[in-house]
Amino acid sequence: MFTVLVETSARHVHLSKADMEKLFGEGAVLTAKRELSQPGQFLSNERVSLVGTRGRMDNVAVLGPERPASQVEISLTDARSLGVEAPVRESGDVAGSGKITIEGPAGTVELEEGVIAAKRHIHLTPADAEANGLKDKQIVKVAVKGDRALIFDEVVCRVNKNFATAMHIDVDEANAIGGVKEGEVIA
Repeated sequence: MFTVLVETSARHVHLSKADMEKLFGEGAVLTAKRELSQPGQFLSNERVSLVGTRGRMDNVAVLGPERPASQVEISLTDARSLGVEAPVRESGDVAGSGKITIEGPAGTVELEEGVIAAKRHIHLTPADAEANGLKDKQIVKVAVKGDRALIFDEVVCRVNKNFATAMHIDVDEANAIGGVKEGEVIA
């Protein structure tokens, strides 16, 4: 067992180059506001609105760098508020997922699939995975202590040399534990 940093991943959007230009204009590029904990990832200055059948959310963060396909990651509470489907999936697994409208200052994108609630996961460096007997795609439990102690089940280990070791949960899950920042991995 080892202790891992638990970070909250709030609602956000990843955009393809083509969708970036539809939303922000021809030649538009993401501009970094600040780096995120995962190497090479950043919060951009660009913001969009999400529009579903029941509501909208404005000022939604766009994360960079650009991706091959656009994707919206929201909590299940957000999905209900917007009136969209958001299956719990690993990032990038968007086939057959929910649809949504994304609005930017220069245009609109009708995303036919790409809305998910990200499955809780731990990013691991290969060294940390090996040192703790963990493998890519392994499912583990993570126990957090505190006034709202909880054991997260079905946590996916994701091992990659480009990762920094940290667990990611969404806002609903973070609220359930009262914002605890560490968890103990139970393999």
